[in-house]
Amino acid sequence: MSNGTIILVSRLDPHLHTPMYFFLTHLSSIDLINATCIIPQMLVNLGGPDKSISFPGCVVQLLLTLGLGGTECVLLAMMAYDRYVAICQPLHYLTLMPPQLCWTLASVSWLIGFSNSLVHTPITMTLPRCGHNRINHFYCETPPIIQLACVDTTNYKKEIMLLSSIFLVFPLSLVLVSYGRIAHSVMRIKTPGGRQKVFGTCGSHLMVVSIFYSTIIYVYMTPKPKLSHDGAKFVALLYNLIQALINPIIYTLRNRDVKEAIKKLVMRKPKRGDKGFS
Repeated sequence: MSNGTIILVSRLDPHLHTPMYFFLTHLSSIDLINATCIIPQMLVNLGGPDKSISFPGCVVQLLLTLGLGGTECVLLAMMAYDRYVAICQPLHYLTLMPPQLCWTLASVSWLIGFSNSLVHTPITMTLPRCGHNRINHFYCETPPIIQLACVDTTNYKKEIMLLSSIFLVFPLSLVLVSYGRIAHSVMRIKTPGGRQKVFGTCGSHLMVVSIFYSTIIYVYMTPKPKLSHDGAKFVALLYNLIQALINPIIYTLRNRDVKEAIKKLVMRKPKRGDKGFS
């Protein structure tokens, strides 16, 4: 509901047609699709005797979650750059972040994320399993599926670690550089209120980013002997489901502009002959 509200409000309120809310709409779409992909099947398995998932269902779940995870990794870096421009170059913000560039950055994020997923999903799902079909996890994810393989997967695991480092290190580096530049600029603000406001906003954003990247690094780049099954499940819960819950709270729903937009939409009186939104 929170992510759906963000998408709806950002679409309907003209005051929120800015680069920041454009990227937040994409982030909410990622969280909404990802949670919808995982939670229903998980609840079915937890609430009844049937703990199974069909092979096509597992393929779709892996394809979507892998693609959405990669997209979010890149998108968070784009959002950090957007915040850097907004705070450090406020007078040139709309010039430096025109709609065409925003669409390009968002499209690149989706393209990179799902290109990686379209490559890895077929490889992962076609590994010989020799009859092993019991996944020790609450959804279909790459590491537990690879553990079912009855062939040597050392080279494939090295490839995954290499690609994971690219997906994580480069976006994370851009995030840290952007927020480092923001912190440097904020220190020059003389008014304590303005400095506190920027630090409060960027601090909460950085907390969300830290949770997301650190949990994914733990799962995809930690040597497997050091990674317990229960620990992997808990961490996957953090970056898949808990993240989808806290993102709208941290990024948007505590934002005054969004609160005002929601209030206006709720209190909006339909005009005579108005049948609703088109």
